[in-house]
Amino acid sequence: MKILLAFSIAIFAFGISMFVFTLQQSALMGCIAFLVTLWTNEALPLGVVSLLPIVLFPAFGIIDTKMTAVNYANPIIYLFFGGFLLSIAVEKTNLHLHVANKLLNIFPATPRGMIFSLACTSGLLSSVLSNTTTTLLLIPMAIFLTDNVKLKMRFALAIAYGASIGGILTPIGTPPNLILLGIMQEHNMQLISFFQWMLMVAPLSAAMLISVAFLLSYGVNNIQIQTEIKNNILNKSQKKVMYLMLGLILVLFVNAPIRPYWNGLGMSESGILLGFGLALFMPPLNILDWNEDSKKIPYAIMFLFGAGFSIAKAFAQTGLADEVALYLLSMMHLSPLLLLLSVAVLITFTTEITSNTALISIMLPVIYSVAQQSGINTTLFMMVATLCASYAFMLPIATPPNAIAMSSGAVSVKSMMKYGIVLNLLGIFFIVFTAEYFWKNIL
Repeated sequence: MKILLAFSIAIFAFGISMFVFTLQQSALMGCIAFLVTLWTNEALPLGVVSLLPIVLFPAFGIIDTKMTAVNYANPIIYLFFGGFLLSIAVEKTNLHLHVANKLLNIFPATPRGMIFSLACTSGLLSSVLSNTTTTLLLIPMAIFLTDNVKLKMRFALAIAYGASIGGILTPIGTPPNLILLGIMQEHNMQLISFFQWMLMVAPLSAAMLISVAFLLSYGVNNIQIQTEIKNNILNKSQKKVMYLMLGLILVLFVNAPIRPYWNGLGMSESGILLGFGLALFMPPLNILDWNEDSKKIPYAIMFLFGAGFSIAKAFAQTGLADEVALYLLSMMHLSPLLLLLSVAVLITFTTEITSNTALISIMLPVIYSVAQQSGINTTLFMMVATLCASYAFMLPIATPPNAIAMSSGAVSVKSMMKYGIVLNLLGIFFIVFTAEYFWKNIL
């Protein structure tokens, strides 16, 4: 019945799309509707649905098998792989229990207090590290703060949402920010300095983090959180993993560029995490055993992100991304505020089903052209679009943090959609409100 529902929605989406798009683009819209419905109603296992683009896209003449399958070997998937190995080692040695106790001793041991502290910690780290790396490091600790299933889900989402929110806090926090600065430099626009960016975005990030804390703690704030371990002395294996994690964090911080002051080491974060993850199998660590521990790797999540990259590729190859961009050009007659709101809504919800980096690469030049032709504040509109590209909270394919939250086993797609739609709308409101009444006088 659930699969039949997915087929019905796909056919409906295809039929509606035919009024606007080409046959190939409409087929893509139908396939996306089919996949999103199956991810949401869980009619088929996550990994099975995530591999369907390899079958569906060539079958419907969208893109060929090779062009689809290559996306399942994207470098970021190996970043996931290395991160998952580190997570397995943390759980295997019970290091997460000690970290959880430390957190409970520092922050208020209430659901709201813990959700806020986890979201803030995730946000601050992801302003310097990638939001993917931050989420991979923190979620194994967060979900072991409690045995309560409802709280586990909320703690995992707090980490994921905090990472996405914190990624906008600095120009280096997430790839769309760097793409914006690159396009501004290309068009000889005045660049936003590192500290000006932070001053502009900090109130917005704070408002979103507070919203996350109140939203995720609604209805569960009276649940007690108990510590699970009293003896907080680390054993030999735990010390090995802890030192490895500290070394990883140090390397990631040194590797991160802070221009114009430091160019970083230039190493790939995917290579760094994969290297540290593989080191767990080697002496002198010898923490993981391939035959035993490789079975715990959530390969379905890696396939899920491969599906996300495949959709992004199909968007570009079929010209559907360009059609979405042209839609903006047709809205030039709107008032600046309505145009700003339209850009925010379009980017926020489009990035739910495609890569935010790919989307913003396509959309920013178009937004630049629209702003230039309509005589509105170009920097303001490009800034709004860039930030909205990071504020996609509804689907696991929308951002790496969302996918990692799913991989913890504590979060379902339905739960993510329920909280994500509220945060999407709040994000749009806060960004447009801040742009209209504060940034307009600065940029």
